[in-house]
Amino acid sequence: MSTDAALRPDTASDQTSAAPREPRLPWIAGRAPARPAPGAAFHSVSAATAALLGLVAIGALIHEPVLIPPLAASAALVHCAPALPLAQPRSVIVGHLLGAAAGYAVAAVAAHGSAWAAALAAGVTLALATLARTPHSPACATAVVIVLQAPAPGRFVPLLFGSTVLLVLTAFAASRIRRAAPRYPAYWW
Repeated sequence: MSTDAALRPDTASDQTSAAPREPRLPWIAGRAPARPAPGAAFHSVSAATAALLGLVAIGALIHEPVLIPPLAASAALVHCAPALPLAQPRSVIVGHLLGAAAGYAVAAVAAHGSAWAAALAAGVTLALATLARTPHSPACATAVVIVLQAPAPGRFVPLLFGSTVLLVLTAFAASRIRRAAPRYPAYWW
């Protein structure tokens, strides 16, 4: 008897068992992770929403837009997928700062508002983040925002830095509030 025959049960004798059948086309079934428990999903979503509302409140107090789309994506990562390398503090904070640097650098040599320059800035951000071992896909969108909207760096970069630190700290706090929540971060640096 070969080893792979020993690992595969005989299909004729297995039809009487109550075990669930594998789908005929397993590639259609997918390999998505299991749906989170309702309590865990509510905790993650409410913590991310609270962090984003906090950014909006800060922006309203200082009369500056603090919430930008890349930060909403970062909040989703740190609260709903806290174990991923993309969600770790090093990746979130440094990734966005690299995105800002790439955005301003590309904007300095190319036309502000150019979609071509924005795409180049996103690619440069991805390269820098890869080299720095700080993968964070929303940081590419930060570079795009900078090229397309041309925010003043003296105001934008400190707000971006503070916002990313706030997202990391709220994820840290939220992971300590619910006992069953995965601990965030998996590593700080």
